[in-house]
Amino acid sequence: MRKATALLFTLLFATAVFAGDDAKPSGKLTRVETKMVCMINEHAMGKEQIPIEIEGRTYYGCCEMCKKALAADAAKRVAVDPVSGKQVDKATAVIASQEDGRVFYFESEANLAKYNKQYE
Repeated sequence: MRKATALLFTLLFATAVFAGDDAKPSGKLTRVETKMVCMINEHAMGKEQIPIEIEGRTYYGCCEMCKKALAADAAKRVAVDPVSGKQVDKATAVIASQEDGRVFYFESEANLAKYNKQYE
């Protein structure tokens, strides 16, 4: 069972890593609480994640490996807003997920609303 769990986690992590910041959202997005998101796997996890305090800001990860990655690599703490194309800090971003749980980071509620308007 441990091997299966480890393999599943590895596959999820690899999928998130290879998806990269170039992934585009599809369909209407739903706002999610920051604390429910693993910011390494880029996924709404359905439960509160591990808080990681870095330079006065709080990021979230699902495990010790994610915690270490967020602490060690500043590039893992930012994303690109799909509407404006601007870089946003994940700790302060508006976060929304698509149906499969994949999350996207917006610099404002207005940008999330602008994105969702195309699906009204």
